[in-house]
Amino acid sequence: MDKSDIVLGHHSREKRQLAHEMRRNMTPAEAILWERLRANRLQGLHFRRQQVIDGFIVDFYCHAKGLVVEVDGGVHEAQADYDAERDSILAARQLQVLHFSNERVLNEIEGVLEQIRAAADLTAS
Repeated sequence: MDKSDIVLGHHSREKRQLAHEMRRNMTPAEAILWERLRANRLQGLHFRRQQVIDGFIVDFYCHAKGLVVEVDGGVHEAQADYDAERDSILAARQLQVLHFSNERVLNEIEGVLEQIRAAADLTAS
């Protein structure tokens, strides 16, 4: 499945509004990671936050590399099946999904960034 229409595709008004609210109310871990990803700070890669893709809202998305970065808090333990379905649908779009726990982002940010760099280097442009 092609990823060329991901950003431009039609999304419901409700999803766009929810993504907007999520951008304004990031978790502490998301805020820390965003500070390191925003403004092309990681190897010049452009990331969007709270991007709607196929009806799902992903935490961070780099279109050039087809890379999705998810910061998982406690809520993700209760929705493992939903997350697995979302990851499968995103993979069908040739998107690579990386998951990091809140704790890892808060306590090992350099390791998280290194793993994102490595995934971006391995992902086709």
